[in-house]
Amino acid sequence: MAMPQNSTGENGFCFAQTLDFSHPSPPPGEAGRTFDAPSRREACGTPLSNGTASSDSCAEPLCSATPGEEDTQFGKGIKYVSADGEELACGWGGFTPGCLQLFNTSKGVLFFLCVASFLQGMTVNGFINTVITSIERRFDLRSYQSGLIASSYDIAACVCLTFVSYFGGNGHKPRWLGWGVLVMGLGSLLFALPHFTTGQYETRSAAEVGVCGGNQSLPCAQAASSLSGYRFIFMLGQFLHGMGATPLYTLGVTYLDENVKTNYSPVYIAVFYTAAILGPAAGYLVGGMFLNIYTEIGREVDITPENTLWVGAWWIGFLGAGAASLLISIPILGYPQRLPGSQRYIVMRVSEAHQLKDGSHKKASDPDFGKTVKDLPRSVLLLLKNPTFIFLCLAGATEATLIAGMSTFGPKFLESQFSLSASEAATFFGYLVVPAGGGGTFLGGFLVNKFKLRCSGIIKLCLLCTVSSLLAIFIFFIHCPNMPMAGVTQMYDGSALPGGQLNLTAACNAECGCLQETYSPVCGSDGIMYYSPCHAGCKKVSENLRNGKKVYHECSCVEKTFLPSPGIAEAGKCTSSCAKRPLLLLFMFVVILFTFLSSIPALTATLRCVSDRQRSFALGIQWIVVRTLGGIPGPIAFGSMIDKSCLLWQDQCGEQGSCYVYQNSAMSRYTLVAGLVYKVLGTTFFIVACLLYKPPPPESAPGSSDASENGNCNLQEHKPSLPAEEDI
Repeated sequence: MAMPQNSTGENGFCFAQTLDFSHPSPPPGEAGRTFDAPSRREACGTPLSNGTASSDSCAEPLCSATPGEEDTQFGKGIKYVSADGEELACGWGGFTPGCLQLFNTSKGVLFFLCVASFLQGMTVNGFINTVITSIERRFDLRSYQSGLIASSYDIAACVCLTFVSYFGGNGHKPRWLGWGVLVMGLGSLLFALPHFTTGQYETRSAAEVGVCGGNQSLPCAQAASSLSGYRFIFMLGQFLHGMGATPLYTLGVTYLDENVKTNYSPVYIAVFYTAAILGPAAGYLVGGMFLNIYTEIGREVDITPENTLWVGAWWIGFLGAGAASLLISIPILGYPQRLPGSQRYIVMRVSEAHQLKDGSHKKASDPDFGKTVKDLPRSVLLLLKNPTFIFLCLAGATEATLIAGMSTFGPKFLESQFSLSASEAATFFGYLVVPAGGGGTFLGGFLVNKFKLRCSGIIKLCLLCTVSSLLAIFIFFIHCPNMPMAGVTQMYDGSALPGGQLNLTAACNAECGCLQETYSPVCGSDGIMYYSPCHAGCKKVSENLRNGKKVYHECSCVEKTFLPSPGIAEAGKCTSSCAKRPLLLLFMFVVILFTFLSSIPALTATLRCVSDRQRSFALGIQWIVVRTLGGIPGPIAFGSMIDKSCLLWQDQCGEQGSCYVYQNSAMSRYTLVAGLVYKVLGTTFFIVACLLYKPPPPESAPGSSDASENGNCNLQEHKPSLPAEEDI
């Protein structure tokens, strides 16, 4: 028996597809959704001469039923697609209590996946970037070693992506997702482990370090330690983070896409990614707060967070995130392979896959395609022959480079431009990312749904966003001037440095015996920063009861203001009063907003331009391209360019360490160059993807685009594409 080709799905959505039904009356409660069809005329109005139903009658849902009638209405009749006796209840094995079925919906899945993505973003992109400086200080790590720790996440993801996206895409997605989140939680707990396996962090009193004539530093032989070996524990923790997060952004996205209407898919994915964006923002805020707590909780110390010897409680966030990930993995593991009622969306879906000239894209429509390893090379070849997919991947890589560089060095940029402490800069950047990144991500999915954009329209929206952020990035032509720093940006007498060479020694501190290893900036009462209290010629120290900061007295290098005695200095950097600060922040907000605004549309276009059976694998391949060309080299490229603007390098017993002071004008200039290069490349890739995209012709689609996407049931204009109607 054949069903009429023009039928109505949920909310009046129509599809034109012949459906065969071998079980006219399945038993009640069977997994697949059913609906009564005793009379096609009652269901969809009076048939027209060509066999289609009138559009007016089609405006009402075919399977409408009151909540009380739903079970009986769906318990008999005709199935959408046979589920082959598949268990669709939510639970673990045979334990499927009725109360859990309340969460067995697309919104329930979305909630738990959002929590998982929030934890992943908060841990990997928030906590790691916030605490990396503290970890370097606590475990005596060099910058390149901490860079390896950060890169371990992307390395693990690249190793696992092909395997997970290929086999997980054709397997039980919630189980892959649940086990992945559990592994991610174990990685967080492992990352916090070194705090509990090392001895207490010992530091000397602030009164003993840095004051003129005091004991300036430990000998290099004594300062060295064996704690740097813990970097391998951190790398393993990051590797587990990468393994666990791999299914989340490939299988998680396709699982959502398969279980909701095509129209709603961008909104669901946008909410999912918005949670992933809010995670890093929360990581910056919460991580910055934890860094104000001393790493040895309960121990009294007389140094403050502004002191360069301070190590905050970097490990608390990883413990909390690890425990939360273990808990959230339990409900995710209980979800079925597909949600109840999701079969109707498979029937309603209209293919927008790019059409290859040789027709090889039709191979992916075979139900048995992709279930064995031997199909893997053919799957890769099909994707490589899809130019729209390739250029969307390249565009994603350029955007990922900017996002990775921005998230890694954004706090450092704010710290240098506005003369902030590390914790203040991290908190400030978090406030900037929450509305711009999170709002842009959600807004991108909303716009796709609001305007019912097809694949080509989505790519044009991405192009518009990229051009807008390209124009806004020219704001980096302006910058805030450096705060004057004696011996670094100017001489002690205020004159320019000869040849730009550092000169930290002057007559006022020549007898202090100051060492360059002890960097602890202070702000003099004359508004000039000094390398350390010793370099300012300060001889005494006290504490400001109002803000708890150390105050240094009898500073011979600080100009006397209205005091009869030598000047004073306060621990920390001088406060910047840059007039360009609001304008710079506004356009940074615009750049972040439009960069994230294109992320969900680009992801939706990727899902639409490939066949349904290749969606998970396509996302896996895209993530590999994005990470290898964007995520991994992005921070390295941005870091190397920003390092070119360094004025003052750390001196670790004769070896160059990290950068203490950057030249703000050069930092803005190099950021502008890097941003322009990647934005121009991204714009070019989106243009090429749009020009090369070849949508399927109307007659080859299983239904009209309007019928499935826009809910327009008037199929009379598509008469030529509909074969002759068969009577029931």
